[in-house]
Amino acid sequence: MIGIIRYGAGNIFSLTAALDRLGIAYGMVHTEADLKSFDRYIIPGVGHAGAAMQKLQSTGLVPAIKALKKPTLGICVGMQLMTAYSEEGDADLLNIFPIKTLKFPGNTDYKVPHTGWNQVFAEKHNPLFADVPEGSHFYYVHSYFIEYDALYTLASTDYIHKFSASIWHDNFYGVQFHPEKSGVYGETLLKNFSNI
Repeated sequence: MIGIIRYGAGNIFSLTAALDRLGIAYGMVHTEADLKSFDRYIIPGVGHAGAAMQKLQSTGLVPAIKALKKPTLGICVGMQLMTAYSEEGDADLLNIFPIKTLKFPGNTDYKVPHTGWNQVFAEKHNPLFADVPEGSHFYYVHSYFIEYDALYTLASTDYIHKFSASIWHDNFYGVQFHPEKSGVYGETLLKNFSNI
């Protein structure tokens, strides 16, 4: 069963609605004791990474999250929180991945935030993307991106430049897009995560 880590950063309705549609069991994690009830976790998040990190720290869950050995998926800001640092709020983050979250440059022909559907290309083989065709489209809404690092990048997207659409290290996974808003392939990814 999936434990959704609740720390006050973002509306989780679309995520829980997707899990309900898929018949994937879930519950809420508010305290460290709650973690024991689940065999995998999702860290959701929308909005400001620096503010989200402050809220997460206030729960007292940070050391327990960093010590998790079960599959853990960060979505959008939840993925950014797994990096070492974000330019958004000049904030130190969880440092599960020793890479940075950076702001898209605003002086290009591209609109920021990056909003809408974009293609995702696998960089490594991993069960998270099983049965997801190469170049499938996923839904994005973000002004900050995770710098591309071949060591941690599971999948990439191009917008202004190449960035990490998904990252992976040990039991930790992250996706910058919103699988719960990404149609059939987003649902496939959530199903895959529930079986890792």
